[in-house]
Amino acid sequence: MTTPLQTRFRVDGMDCASCASKIDTAVRRMPGVADVSVSVTSGTMTVSHDEASDLEAIGKKVSGLGYDVARLAPREVGQPQEAHAHGPSCNHDHDAHAHDHAHGELHRHDHDHTPPAARQAVAEIEGLHGHDHGPSEGPWWKSRKGRLTIMAGAAVAVAYGIGHLFPAIGPYAFAAAMLVGLLPIARRAIMAAMAGTPFSIEMLMTIAAVGALLINATEEAAMVVFLFLVGELLEGVAAGKARESIKALTKLVPKTALVEEDGKVSEVPAEKLAVGAVILMRPGDRISADGVIVSGDSAINEAPVTGESVPVRKETGDTVFAGTVNGDAALRIRVTAAAEDNTIARVVRLVEEAQESKAPTERFIDRFSKYYTPGVVVVAALVAVLPPLVAGASWSEWVYKGLAILLIGCPCALVISTPAAIAAALSAGARRGLLVKGGAVLEGLGKLTAIALDKTGTLTEGQPKVTDIIAFGKDAPSTLRLAAALEVGSSHPLAMAIFTEAKNRGIDIPPSTDAKALGGKGVTATVEGEAVFLGSPKAAAEQVAVSAEQAATIAALNDEGKTVSLLITGGVLAGAIAMRDEPRADAVSGLKALTDAGIRTVMLTGDNKRTATAIGKTLGIDVRAELMPEDKQRIVGELQKQGLVVGKVGDGINDAPALAAADIGIAMGGGTDVALETADAAVLHGRVGDVALMVDLSKRTMRNIVQNITMSLGLKAVFLVTTIAGITGLWPAILADTGATVLVTMNALRLLRPIR
Repeated sequence: MTTPLQTRFRVDGMDCASCASKIDTAVRRMPGVADVSVSVTSGTMTVSHDEASDLEAIGKKVSGLGYDVARLAPREVGQPQEAHAHGPSCNHDHDAHAHDHAHGELHRHDHDHTPPAARQAVAEIEGLHGHDHGPSEGPWWKSRKGRLTIMAGAAVAVAYGIGHLFPAIGPYAFAAAMLVGLLPIARRAIMAAMAGTPFSIEMLMTIAAVGALLINATEEAAMVVFLFLVGELLEGVAAGKARESIKALTKLVPKTALVEEDGKVSEVPAEKLAVGAVILMRPGDRISADGVIVSGDSAINEAPVTGESVPVRKETGDTVFAGTVNGDAALRIRVTAAAEDNTIARVVRLVEEAQESKAPTERFIDRFSKYYTPGVVVVAALVAVLPPLVAGASWSEWVYKGLAILLIGCPCALVISTPAAIAAALSAGARRGLLVKGGAVLEGLGKLTAIALDKTGTLTEGQPKVTDIIAFGKDAPSTLRLAAALEVGSSHPLAMAIFTEAKNRGIDIPPSTDAKALGGKGVTATVEGEAVFLGSPKAAAEQVAVSAEQAATIAALNDEGKTVSLLITGGVLAGAIAMRDEPRADAVSGLKALTDAGIRTVMLTGDNKRTATAIGKTLGIDVRAELMPEDKQRIVGELQKQGLVVGKVGDGINDAPALAAADIGIAMGGGTDVALETADAAVLHGRVGDVALMVDLSKRTMRNIVQNITMSLGLKAVFLVTTIAGITGLWPAILADTGATVLVTMNALRLLRPIR
């Protein structure tokens, strides 16, 4: 069985879920099409199809429904990529000096499998134009929909003038005004019916308008058509707001970059930057690519991408993101990702794909609307026919009421109530570095009752730091100075911690000679003419005597989960250096936020029990230590058997099994780790507190959805009663539909407000 190919299209002019439903139904009926996924917010359609599918015919089918359609260019195959860490992605067992680096790459296979003939057809599809739906960008009055609304409004105004001056021909003037707006609507209704959607909003509108014409309610018919077009236009504007929220991210990356090559600097388009190129960033410049600082030291304003309000100090070897702003010094940066693979591009791509994935509530509403709309038509017909037939009531009165019910029952507001909220939430989350892979995951996050978190790189920084320097035979600065001399050039995490601490303190590190690594014990060298040794307490005790008081100090440090290295110089115990992978700055507050939300937390780690217990005590979290990957997976299963809905947060390969087993897997870090492939969501910027923000975003989104459904159904119920009672007519009926749609969309857009 061959795997279906995938082709993505840009579809302009979609305003609500009913648009997506019509396109979905039409394309799904095309030969060779296996599946269709349409996103209103991102304006895209992904078609799974076989090699024999006629892509030109698919494009023309969508165009015939009244939308602009164009093939999205596939990513180039085989383009060089380089794994680039945006956050910690390793797991260190510092006590055992073992280092299990888990680097991976976020893979996204979007290769062009389209046969040559189909590619040629696609070239012809590019530029196909629809008829009634205008471009999704630019001022509303320049769009075809905007122009049609203005024309219909002008026609109604002229009809009012003619009716006032020449009352006898007023009805004909209103009929003509109605046709200005109705003909394009009717055409779309017929095309949708032929494509498999007979009960579209356009068909209900057409029936109501023609029915009003037949009972001589021409003035109301013209106004109803005009109000319908106004409502559609407002829907388009509101949908555009949600669309712009994520598109705004792409505008953060500058158009050009300064490339340094052979000692010369030249300006090139940022989209053509190659991996490995060195770019020059001046103070105040917006960084044009993901990369690693080659030289320079500057404060980077990451607020545009991460929402971090305080600039982050970055120096040689640190990672920077495209779209962030260089602060106070010039930087030379080596590019680590092509334009289509940088942080912002990946975020936009993941959000667009997530928006195409429907949530359970959305799928239920879709199924419900398939029965709801035909049901409305039946009810409207019964209201129009039964009273005159059974009770001898006035035909014109009850047909009028039936037409009003037809308009009231339009499902637009109901159908868009869920996807509008989810799309807005996904976009808002992405701007804060919270990536959620679809509506189902977004719903599930709010239902979590337990979260298991990895230690190294998730609750902690992922790299050891010097915490204590104890002076025995020498003072603390001298102890650090000599230890750093031994560690120059070493890539060992503990060695790097010592070297970094000395550098941060501004200590002048002397040169060393005859350096030797003693397997499992430590390192020795000659510094300033004197033999120096740095190693484990056990190895040091084999060379010098360790007093009971010194041993007690070392034991106390070990009990705090710290790794202790002893320095011996001139045959004397000079001092001790303690190191530990320290908790993230926001770990305590982040875990408290989860606990306050009623979520049980537990730490799952492969680290030794002593270190894990010490960190757990600091953070106030239950600890399960010395675990293999399969143990983490087993514990997640045990929690689920207790009736808990379990989330798993981790950043390494050893977390992947547990991430997959959990109800919701959340990857912690920069988004390039293997864990992100398995996870359902990702916290890109490594803040523990962001996990709680993600849960809160889910809960706010579900409340918003309930509000939207209540508003849409509540307005329909009110106007249904008032219409049957003869209080309201066609005008309020169309306002009930289009007004509710606009209210629902605007309510959903509240989720776009910055997440705190």
